[in-house]
Formats: sequence, structure tokens, C-alpha cells
Amino acid sequence: MTTFTPYASLFGGVLIGLAAVILMAFNGRIAGMTAMLGGLLEPQHPDAPWRIAFLAGAIAAPFVATLLGAEFSFASPTTGAVLALGGVIVGVGVTYASGCTSGHGVCGIARLSPRSIVATATFMATTFATVTIIRHGFGG
Repeated sequence: MTTFTPYASLFGGVLIGLAAVILMAFNGRIAGMTAMLGGLLEPQHPDAPWRIAFLAGAIAAPFVATLLGAEFSFASPTTGAVLALGGVIVGVGVTYASGCTSGHGVCGIARLSPRSIVATATFMATTFATVTIIRHGFGG
């Protein structure tokens, strides 16, 4: 079962929203993590400096939080190969959806984008169905 962490979750959500607002205010860009990472795969991308800074901050934040006393735990009943396969499946979905949960779910819904609302509803329905099947369909 997942541990209920309302204060940590609220704080994390506020930080994600704040980062998205700051990026939009100062760069006029959507905080879609997949698009940021994908743009770095292009040699000599003109937006590389801010993309690297944003992604580095997203990676460094948990380490800084740990130094400040936060504790994180991660456990998965699946193997690394299954997690990698899940990552590939998510990557394919992100490609077909033209964006990820951060781009559509955080920024797109805030802009009342119909495409983002449909994409996020699809993400959520698929997640619900997957968890239901895994937990109840395979004896989990």
C-alpha cells in the first residue's frame, strides 16, 4: 500500500507549479519534461542552457531535500527489466500524445487546452486500468 503523505505531496505540487509558472514567465515555454529532454538530444540546440538548468534542478532537488532531512523510500515488486519495459511503453505513449503528464497535466490543463484535458484524462484512465489489472487481475 502507498503511504499517505499530504504535506509532502502538497509541497511537491506547489514546487512543480511554481517551476512551471517561472519557466513560462521567464522563457515563455511549457514545462514538459519529455520535450525538454528530447530537445537536448538535438546537437547544438539553442535552448540547451535553460533545458539543462531545469532538468539539473529536477534531478538535484531530491538530493538537496535529503541533505535537509527529508527521507525517501522506493520499493518495487517488479524487476528492473519490467521497469525498463514500462519506461519504453511510457515513452511510446508520450510520443503519440505529443507530450507528457507535466506538459499536458500541469501546464496544458492550467491553460484550459482541450487537447491537454483529453490527453490527461487518457493518462489517468490508463493508469487506473493498469493498476486495477495488475493488483486484482494477477493476484497482487
